[in-house]
Amino acid sequence: MQELKQFNEQRAEIYWWFSSLFSKELTEEDLKAYQSAEVRGFLGGLAENEELVKSVERVIDALNRLQVREDAQLELAADFCDLFLTSDKYAALPYASIYLDESKLLNGKPAQDMAQLMLEKGIEVDKNFNEPADHLALELDFLGNLIIRCNELEQESHLEEALAEQKALIEEHILSWIPQFSENCAQYDEFGFYSSVAELLVNFCELDCRYLGNQQ
Repeated sequence: MQELKQFNEQRAEIYWWFSSLFSKELTEEDLKAYQSAEVRGFLGGLAENEELVKSVERVIDALNRLQVREDAQLELAADFCDLFLTSDKYAALPYASIYLDESKLLNGKPAQDMAQLMLEKGIEVDKNFNEPADHLALELDFLGNLIIRCNELEQESHLEEALAEQKALIEEHILSWIPQFSENCAQYDEFGFYSSVAELLVNFCELDCRYLGNQQ
């Protein structure tokens, strides 16, 4: 069980990393960190899974090109704004409600559903991040917290229930729309950094669901 809990910590860190990328523009300091051995090692660790190799390679390629991109931080911030902060039709807005057919949902609107789930679990996400609860960064932040919380469980049966709950959350609240979100990123992100991250997120979520399915 201890090995599983250590793996859960790694899973949470990965989801928090994705959350950070979709929550705000990268600073100059962030970009320097992304060229460090630590971050490259983190990406290399993800690429140890053959199902993630191609996606990780795309992220690394974009990071390499950023090193020679003129005004890299400003240009990447502009990419972020154009994709995620505008109402332009040529954008990839990171809200579940943009992609889901609300008439097919069981419990109302995505933002309300997620807000209610956060309330039920007693998990608070960043209050300074003033976005609806169906924003991708908030959903991923919540998932990371949910994963860490399950590490407090001591009975194996309770842990299995928590993992099943995580699987359902990923399938119903994240994978139900991020493939289309990723396609939009690929279509409108000319430089390709954020589209590569979105693609990696989709592949990681799918992989994580298969892992969680085998744990039950």
